[in-house]
This record gives sequence, structure tokens and C-alpha cells, in this order.
Amino acid sequence: MTYLSRVRINPLRAASRTLLANPRALHGAVTAGVPDLAPGDRILWRLDADHPRRPMLLALSPSKPDWTHIVEQAGWPDAEGEHYAVRDYTPLLAQLAVGREFAFRLKASPVQNTSKPDKASAHRTKSADELHHRSYRMAHRTAAQQLTWFLDRTDRWGFTIPDARTDDPAPGLEPSAPDDPASARPAREVRITDRGRATFTKPGTRTPVTLTTATFEGRLHISDPELMQAALLGGIGPSKAYGCGLLTLAPLPAGHR
Repeated sequence: MTYLSRVRINPLRAASRTLLANPRALHGAVTAGVPDLAPGDRILWRLDADHPRRPMLLALSPSKPDWTHIVEQAGWPDAEGEHYAVRDYTPLLAQLAVGREFAFRLKASPVQNTSKPDKASAHRTKSADELHHRSYRMAHRTAAQQLTWFLDRTDRWGFTIPDARTDDPAPGLEPSAPDDPASARPAREVRITDRGRATFTKPGTRTPVTLTTATFEGRLHISDPELMQAALLGGIGPSKAYGCGLLTLAPLPAGHR
């Protein structure tokens, strides 16, 4: 059975500041909350910081978690109210059907694989040469590139993004086909609401890891429920251990159905 959790974070505590600033540290805290992980089990998580005073941690786990340690270290352990909520994910999965539409949010790490990157650090070039890598994984850094990355892959995730019902995207934010930058696509019901970049180190190495992210929100139309379920449970894109890949759904607001 799969569970979706929401955990309130108090950003004013010292432990919270460490978790909020370091995806590796938050990954460790999330993993510590899920007992008896079997080989191959994956925990997806995402930090939503729409309200800077009330950031929210979301986690999708293959077994029922316990977030008491996060509440005690980085929450409001003595305050009233619900510190965290855990819900069975099965009812949502049962709603997946061809043609259904939902509001969605996804924080992802849009990347491309290329054999000739325009810019690569000396360390990265040396490593690739030594290990005989055939390609580099490079982050998409512009909003237009990130939006194109997302729209080019929705079919494989079991959904499509409907055409926008409002205005065209602002100049410079139109997604374009990689082979034909001049070809404009119709505006879609998706927008990038946040873009970020974090740098941290992994245990046992001094080499920094740079994570470039984009948060997508909008409306989706289910085209293949099986692929959609796989995307929900398995995550989307790389860097899942560091808070990327969790796709969440919600009912559409009134007037958008």
C-alpha cells in the first residue's frame, strides 16, 4: 500500500534551516521516516514553499511512515493542530481514467544528454574522458528549455496538456522544438511557478553536486492510466532522491472543469 504524507515545517528552527537549504539532508530525514524499505523501493518527496512561513514537505512512500522525528526537530512539537497527515494513496489511483482531468504540480530537474556540451567544467570533462562516457548530462537552464523538456515527454507519462484557454505565453517563455527554435507551439495549460538551483556535496566526496529545478503547475488530461500510474508511483525525471519527480494531482478549480 502506498501513502501520501504532508508534514509542516517550522522555518525558524536551526534544524529546519539545514533541511530547507540542503536536499541531501532532507533526503536523509525523509528516508528515516519510512521503516523496512525493500530493495528497489523508492520514496518520492517534494518541498513546497509557497508560503515562506509555512513550508510543507510532501512524501510518497511504499509503506506507512512516521514523521515524529521531523516534527520534533523541525516542526512545532508542542503546538496544537495536525503536525502531519498520512493518507492512503489507493483512492486517488482508482480515479485514473482516460479523459479525466486534474490540476497538477511537479518539481522536476529538466536535463539533456549531449556528447558536446557548450560549457563543461574541467573536472566534468576529465571524468568523462577517463571513464569514456559517450554523453554528458546537462541541465536545461532557461524557462523555455525547461518547458519544452516537459511538454516533449508528457505522452510517455500518460497524459497531455490541453491548449490554454487564455492568452499566449509571454515573449521569451514560448516552448519551441529543439530542432526548429522558430516554430512556436500553441500555448498550453501549464506554467513554471518556481525555478531553483542548489549546490551540495555527497558523503565521501568533495565534488559539488548542482541541482537545477523547475516547478510546473497546470491542468493535465489523462491519455493512458497505466503510464500515468507508473509516473505517479515511480516519479518523473532524474534527481528523485533530492526532491524531484513527485507529481501530485488535485481536483480542478470551479470553472476549469
